[in-house]
Amino acid sequence: MKNILKLLAIVFTGYFVWAAYMNSNDSDATLWYFIYGIAAIASLLFIAEKLPKIVYLVLAVGYVGVAFYFWPETYEGVTIGEGDIKNIEEGREALGLLINAVVMALYGFASKSK
Repeated sequence: MKNILKLLAIVFTGYFVWAAYMNSNDSDATLWYFIYGIAAIASLLFIAEKLPKIVYLVLAVGYVGVAFYFWPETYEGVTIGEGDIKNIEEGREALGLLINAVVMALYGFASKSK
């Protein structure tokens, strides 16, 4: 099971790097580099078993909080052309942050360190 989680962490490291790259054309690209960069680094540190459980759980809670901050006034999905582009962009950002939160929670619960 531990090897499966480490393999999953490698996959998510790639996802987080890709997500940061996909935000490179945003006006707030630096913010998204930071958000996804932290997640990528945390994934690598999960593989190396270098972070305590509490750090992952704090990151998970933090990502949920930021997701609520970015949540659009009116959720209209994530498909362009099916609503207001601002709501769709904010919905995509919030869902990406929720993915980060779920992954960090998974790392936290799977981590054996105190």
